[in-house]
Amino acid sequence: MRWTIKPTPEAQKIAHLQEALGVDSIIATLLVQRGIETYEQAKTFFRPKLEDLHDSFLMKDMSRAVARIEKAIANQENIMVYGDYDVDGTTAVSLVASYLKTYYTNVATYIPDRYAEGYGISYMGIDYAHDNDISLIIALDCGIKAIDKVQYAKDKNIDFIICDHHLPGNTIPDAVAVLDPKRSDCNYPYDELSGCGVGFKLIQALGKNRNQTIENFIPYLDLVATSIAADIVPLTGENRILAHYGLKVINDNPRNGIKAFLKQVKKTELSITDVVFKIAPKINAAGRIKHGNHAVSLLSETDYNTALKFAVDIENYNTERKELDKQITQEALHQIENNKEEEGYATVVFDPNWHKGVIGIVASRLIEKYYRPTLVFTKSGDKLAASARSVKGFDVYNALEQCTEFIEQFGGHKYAAGLTLAPENYKKFKAKFEEVVKTTIDKKLLTPEITIDTKIALTQLTPKFYRVLKQLGPFGPQNMHPIFMSRQVQDTGYGKCVGEDDAHLRFTVKEKNSPPFVGIAFGMGDKLSAISGKKPFDVAYVLDENEWQGNISLQLIVKDLK
Repeated sequence: MRWTIKPTPEAQKIAHLQEALGVDSIIATLLVQRGIETYEQAKTFFRPKLEDLHDSFLMKDMSRAVARIEKAIANQENIMVYGDYDVDGTTAVSLVASYLKTYYTNVATYIPDRYAEGYGISYMGIDYAHDNDISLIIALDCGIKAIDKVQYAKDKNIDFIICDHHLPGNTIPDAVAVLDPKRSDCNYPYDELSGCGVGFKLIQALGKNRNQTIENFIPYLDLVATSIAADIVPLTGENRILAHYGLKVINDNPRNGIKAFLKQVKKTELSITDVVFKIAPKINAAGRIKHGNHAVSLLSETDYNTALKFAVDIENYNTERKELDKQITQEALHQIENNKEEEGYATVVFDPNWHKGVIGIVASRLIEKYYRPTLVFTKSGDKLAASARSVKGFDVYNALEQCTEFIEQFGGHKYAAGLTLAPENYKKFKAKFEEVVKTTIDKKLLTPEITIDTKIALTQLTPKFYRVLKQLGPFGPQNMHPIFMSRQVQDTGYGKCVGEDDAHLRFTVKEKNSPPFVGIAFGMGDKLSAISGKKPFDVAYVLDENEWQGNISLQLIVKDLK
C-alpha cells in the first residue's frame, strides 16, 4: 500500500481545542482534521440532537407530496409503496409502508424482481398497480430518471411521488412530487440523505399534520441507520444525527426483524461497522438469491416469532449467497490466472453461468486481489449483464460513458455501476474499456492507498483515550475510523498465522515502555516473516475493542505493516 499521512493541522488550532475540551492533543488533532475547531462545533459533533434535524417542508415538492397522500387517504384510494431490492430500498419501503399502515389500511408494497425487472421502476410494477386498482405509487430509492415509466403510469391514471437521493438527469420526471435533495432547484440544507432518509423526511412531514413530534418517529430510526450504513452515504450533518439515534434503537429496542437477526450476534453493543457486516448483507441476500419482498416482510413484521421464521429463511439465502460468492470468485481468479497475457489496467471477466445476484460482490473481491477497475459479466436472458466496481479515485461511471457505443443500458455512480450489452459486443466493449482506463487513469491509483490520520505511541493507547475516540463515531464516509501509525514496534515472539488456510496474521506487539497489544491483520498471513525474529516494523491500524468471555481489551485491527 501507499501510506499517506494527513497533514498536521496548525498547532495553535490544536492547542485551542485541546484546552477548550480538556482532551489530549491526538483527539484535538483528529477533530481539527474533521473541520471541528471550536467548542460549539465540538458540542454539536459529540452531542447530536434530534431537534437539529431540518424541517422536512424545506425539501422541494414536500407540500405537494403530503397533499397528494392526504387526498388519497380521504378518497380511500389504494396506495403502493415501491422500492428497490437492496438494503436502502427495502428499509425505505418497510419504513413508509409501516408508518402509513398505522392509520390507513389500503397500502400495498412492491419490490421489483432483480432478474425479471431489474433496477428501479419497472413497467411490470406499473402494470401490477393498474391491475390492482392502485392510483398512487410512492417510489423510494429510485425513480429520478424514470421519465418514460412515470409517463406510462400517467397514461393509466396512476400518480407517482418519487423519493430519491441519486443525481437527477437534465429532465425531472413529470410526477406529482419529486423529493430529491440533489435536485439543483431544491434548497434543502442537506443533500446526502439515503433513499430511506428521504422516506423518513416524508413520514416526518406527514406526521406534522397529525401533531406528531420527533419522539413519535424514533422507532423508525433503526431502519434509517441500517440504510445509512449499507448505502455508504457520508456520516456528516443530518445522517450523523439519524445514525447516532438509529444505533441507539438497534442496541436498545430494535424492531422484531432486526432483533431476530441479532440473535446470532455475540456483541453487547453494535457499531455502524457491525450493521454493515452483520445486518446489511443478510437483508441484501433476500433480493440477490430469492426476492426483496422477503426483506420487507421481515423488517415490517410485528410478531417476534414470525420474524424469527423469516430471519431463518434469510439466513439460509445468505449462506447460499456466501457459497456462490466463494465459488464464483475462485472461478474468476482461475480465469484471470489463465489469461495472464491479457493483464492490463482493468479486469474484465465473463462466464454465462455465474449468478447475477453476486457478481457485484465478486467484482469487489477481485479488486481486493488485483486492485484494478473491475467488471464481472454473466448471461441475463439474451443479453450480457455486468457489475462494475472501481478503485479509489477512479470514476468507473465516467469510463463507461465513453464506451456507450457498445452498451445497451447502464447506471450507477463513481465507484459502482451496472450495465447490459449484446453478446456480440462483449469483445469490442472489453477492448474499449481497457483502452479508456489505460489512457485516463493516474497510474498511482493502481496501488491501494492508506490514509493515516496521525502517528501515535502505543503508550498513548489507554482505555480512557479509546472511550473518547469512540465518541467520534458513528464512523463512515467523511468521518472515517481514525487510522493510526506506530513506528518501530516489535512482535513479542508470539506472532502466528491463523484462520482458514492460515490467511490471517495474529501477533502481540509492544514498544519499549508500552504494555503489549494484540494485533490482527486480516489477509496478511504471508507477512509473518516481516515481523518474526523481533525485527522492528511500522504498523498502520484502527484501534478496536475485543470481547472474549466477558473480558474487554483493546486490540489493533491492522491495515498494513512494513
